[in-house]
Amino acid sequence: MIDPGQLAALAAIYRRGSFEAAASQLGVTPPAVSLRLKALEERIGCLLIRRGTPARATPAGLRLIRHFEELSLLEAGLARDLDLEGQGPVTLRLAVNADSLATWVIPALAEVEGVLFDLEIDDQSFSQDWLKRGDVAGAVTSHPGPLQGCETEALGALRYLATASPGFMTRWFASGVTAESLAHAPAITFSDKDRLQSDWLAQVTGRPLAYRTHRLASSQGFVDGALAGLGWGMNPEALVRDHIAAGRLCEVIPGQVLDVPLYWQYTRQAAGILQPLTRAMRRAAAGCLLRVG
Repeated sequence: MIDPGQLAALAAIYRRGSFEAAASQLGVTPPAVSLRLKALEERIGCLLIRRGTPARATPAGLRLIRHFEELSLLEAGLARDLDLEGQGPVTLRLAVNADSLATWVIPALAEVEGVLFDLEIDDQSFSQDWLKRGDVAGAVTSHPGPLQGCETEALGALRYLATASPGFMTRWFASGVTAESLAHAPAITFSDKDRLQSDWLAQVTGRPLAYRTHRLASSQGFVDGALAGLGWGMNPEALVRDHIAAGRLCEVIPGQVLDVPLYWQYTRQAAGILQPLTRAMRRAAAGCLLRVG
């Protein structure tokens, strides 16, 4: 048997990125964390953590971290099934895209008791990669699957509108919204992974289109940037509906929407402990997302 305290120290160093942060999470001193890691590396016979900022796990370290987190989920499920008392809350690691977090995921998380959430924020096109690596137990993703060892549930589609302020529309699209004007009008992009603007431009122009853009990694920042006339961007309808009704924002091309299907994917191994969350995700998604099919 591998000492669970040593495994917990290894996982905490990797997840928090430093010995000091790991010590704070575990409620011990940094030297104690270092001693636990040293003992585990001696037991396994190889390097498990590469020191640095942040600390990095070696392949062997990553395998042990996945083992520890899988074991923790299994023990949490057992404690729930047997109604054992004195068990602390289980921590669930999830990958979620920022726009889902800003529109419908938080109410789902708030429904679930006895759980702590550790969220990784990533684009819906890439969140499945966290599952593939074994870094999370569940993910909101745009991939329908199938994914080995995982269950997939369709949630619905998140509708996006290309929006800008009236002043921005007057300045950049006075002669109409054309491929040429769209290529010159500054957009707002979440990150290099964000293809929403590119996909919408290809949809309305019929071809890939190079365009100028700001980069702003914030869902609310997207809305604020559009309101301020910084640029145009693809915003979830739920976040801009009231601004459009009040005339503070306009659709760049009325009726030209972009619907992004979303799926809830989770490991079969964690399906039991995730049941309450899965039910909450279904309910929250049904209240915000569009039905597909």
